[in-house]
Amino acid sequence: MRLLTKYVLREFLIPLFYCMTGFVAIFVLFELSASFSRLLEAKLPFTTILSFFCGYLAPYFMWLAPAALMLATLYTMWSFCRHSEIIAMRASGVSFLAIVKPVLCVAILVAAMVAWVNESYVPQHAQWAKQLRAERFELSRLEKTDDLAYRDMKRGRMWKIDGKRDPYGYHLTKVKITQEHPYSEGVRQWTLLADSADYLDGEWWFTKPVLQHFDREGREVATPVPALDALSFRVFPEIKERPSDIVGQNIDWRYNSAHSKLRTVRQNKDLTADQRIGYIYDAWAQIMAPLACIVITLFAIPAGIASGRQSVFKGVLGALGMFFAYYGLVIFGMVSANKGWIPPVPAAVLPPIVFLGLGLRAFHRQR
Repeated sequence: MRLLTKYVLREFLIPLFYCMTGFVAIFVLFELSASFSRLLEAKLPFTTILSFFCGYLAPYFMWLAPAALMLATLYTMWSFCRHSEIIAMRASGVSFLAIVKPVLCVAILVAAMVAWVNESYVPQHAQWAKQLRAERFELSRLEKTDDLAYRDMKRGRMWKIDGKRDPYGYHLTKVKITQEHPYSEGVRQWTLLADSADYLDGEWWFTKPVLQHFDREGREVATPVPALDALSFRVFPEIKERPSDIVGQNIDWRYNSAHSKLRTVRQNKDLTADQRIGYIYDAWAQIMAPLACIVITLFAIPAGIASGRQSVFKGVLGALGMFFAYYGLVIFGMVSANKGWIPPVPAAVLPPIVFLGLGLRAFHRQR
């Protein structure tokens, strides 16, 4: 790594750390003001409290990260210009792209981290933190609210589950599955009761399964495969539901991954037109959310240079204006999709793409 790259990276990461720490501290203090006494009464281990705050803050990371990047970039570029460091670098033959490349690389890495948090961390931990807070931080009460239900409209199948042994839904306890007849809506074709269900190598394995078959009138009939149904541990390859589908349908919609949201739209035929539009928009908006980190950084670089060369007020005001204009367009896209003015996918995709183009143009002009 070149000496210049290390220097720019160090000068950028320090204010970025301070900005992100400051934002997190504000959220933590705000939550502590409402829950401090309950946390003391619960006497939770430090690791549990830390997990709670991480899960509580994770859904907001997609907005905190661009704001922290903007402020850190503004300060770094202002500092470089204020001390004529950019002039010295350019006079030494260093290109403008080489100077700001560490900043852009960090913005890309933060965008990737936002995508990972939205798709992997939030679905597993945000709902748990929300439930823990609702139960006044009593873990014993939280464990009793583990009943799950899952409805697969596409396949006409209903799951009822007493609990899960892992947060990802791969190991379930006390499972009951009801399958409807494909041509007789509301009439059972078979029911399956099992002590446990484990998702192994892409298939569901059931322990001590009890299978009952029914005809089209709902009357119980003898099993067509008695030897198979007598097994105490068996696989059901025809059951195609995934653990993520079951867990995703039992958490707050906002905490689902974009993949789970799109899969829910595909599997649920009974969604209204408005629901389908809203769900599709939510999924695509979540997919495009990490781009905000790159877009805001591209605007903050020239704005920070302007603040150092001309006035701090002009540069900061310009960056804040573009920041709020970007999220204003995102909100307009959401409203337009819900009102039916614009299809949901373009409404979610166009704001970051448009501002990415404007940011690249402003960046190119600065060069």
